[in-house]
Amino acid sequence: MKQLIIASSVSFVSGIFLTLLIIFLAAPGIMMMEDKSNYDFQTTMRLLEESVEKHNWKIVTKHDLQGTLKKFGKNVRPVTVFELCHPDHAGKILEGSDERIVSSLMPCRVSVYEKNDGTVYISRMNSGLMAGMFGGIIAKVMKTAAHENELILAPLFN
Repeated sequence: MKQLIIASSVSFVSGIFLTLLIIFLAAPGIMMMEDKSNYDFQTTMRLLEESVEKHNWKIVTKHDLQGTLKKFGKNVRPVTVFELCHPDHAGKILEGSDERIVSSLMPCRVSVYEKNDGTVYISRMNSGLMAGMFGGIIAKVMKTAAHENELILAPLFN
């Protein structure tokens, strides 16, 4: 009986450990989404800007990380991060008090970058997955925003 309890306990703890290890190792691939662009860097950026406008979103700002790092003596391949906002969605979250906790995730960010082989990629946080961790208005707005972001990006890699 004592051996059965020990064996069961060891199996239970091992199962928990393996589950946590798998989650830890898989988290980056789950939390971030990356797609290969069908276009070169400049064309991808232009088409992204056009698609954002077409879907009634706004580009709050663009961060030219290649240019920024060059000022500090670092030479990296092209990387531009777009901050995208839909004022109606942002307003729904920022109108309340409790919902403001997710303001650090706003606005939505999309990165366009070139890897060492010259291939261009688009990455973003998996907002749809993140939305599932919240309830109420946050979940609803984040799911909607995530869906709309995918519609904005679809012409670049589909």
